[in-house]
Amino acid sequence: MNVIEVTNVNRKFQNGKEEAHVLKDINLEVGEGEFVSIMGPSGGGKSTLLYLLGGLDMPTSGTVKINGTDLSTLKDKALCKMRNEDVGFVFQFYNLVPNLNVEDNIALPLMIAGKKRSDYIDKLDECLRIIGMEDKRKLTPRELSGGQQQRVAIARSLVFDPKILFLDEPIGNLDTKTGTNIMELFREINQKYNKTIVQVTHSESAAKYGTKLVRLVDGQIQSVEDIAGGSAGA
Repeated sequence: MNVIEVTNVNRKFQNGKEEAHVLKDINLEVGEGEFVSIMGPSGGGKSTLLYLLGGLDMPTSGTVKINGTDLSTLKDKALCKMRNEDVGFVFQFYNLVPNLNVEDNIALPLMIAGKKRSDYIDKLDECLRIIGMEDKRKLTPRELSGGQQQRVAIARSLVFDPKILFLDEPIGNLDTKTGTNIMELFREINQKYNKTIVQVTHSESAAKYGTKLVRLVDGQIQSVEDIAGGSAGA
């Protein structure tokens, strides 16, 4: 079953009289439970594609479907709900609120959605267990390392139990050892909790934690490769 279907997608940006054709006739399918890495040179359109997949941007032409729904057919309220509850995002920069503690940062999507936090106590506890930070729930971001802050961002992306996670250079700010630990956590989330993951990365080693590698060059998909020994077979 495909949870993401991209059909003939183009994305153009107008800059004065200049037009930049960033994505060109992209066709891509992502099956349930896959861990897909998108790689390519800087400026090749990787993050633009990720934002289209997650509904943060819309294509100039073509369609992006999540669980069979064409995102362009959703009104703003439904699209916001989808982005907040049905998918999760983890970025290179952790985007934590400095004056909120770990638990409050994880619960932020609940507050944005107007949900009662008391209804999600068990889920918050589970998210803290997944990232291994039950004992740090009352600490603020300034008291945490970079790797710990990224773990909090990961937990925040999981609080609504989304089926799909989108990662934009998730270990780009971390040292090699910490980055490895974070990638191992993503692989566990993919396998143990059956989350479909799509990540943009510059790192060949990070890409190998996945099940499929998509190479994007100059806005076009050059190849789609299955990764031997990726998370599906680990």
